[in-house]
Amino acid sequence: MATITTSMVLLRWPLFSAVLMFLASTLNIQFRKSDYAGLAVISTCLGLGAACWFATGLLGITMVDVATIWSNMKVVMIEAMSHTPPDWPVVMT
Repeated sequence: MATITTSMVLLRWPLFSAVLMFLASTLNIQFRKSDYAGLAVISTCLGLGAACWFATGLLGITMVDVATIWSNMKVVMIEAMSHTPPDWPVVMT
C-alpha cells in the first residue's frame, strides 16, 4: 500500500501536466474549428507550458536549477561583453 501511495505522490505532477497537455490540444482543435483564433493561441501557449513542465519534471529540473542556469548565463554574457572592444561597431537606425 505504501508503494502505491508513494507512486501516486511522485506521479501526480507529471500526470497532471500530461492531462493539461491533452486538454490544451483538445481545446485548440475546438477553438480552431469555431474560428476563435485568440483562444486557440492561448490554448497553444498553455499546452506548450504544460509540455515544458512535463519535460522538466521528468528530467528532475526544479525552479532552483532554472534560476541557477539563468544566473550562470547572465554571468557568462557579462564576462563575454566585457572583452569586446570599446569601439565595437554598433548599427544605429
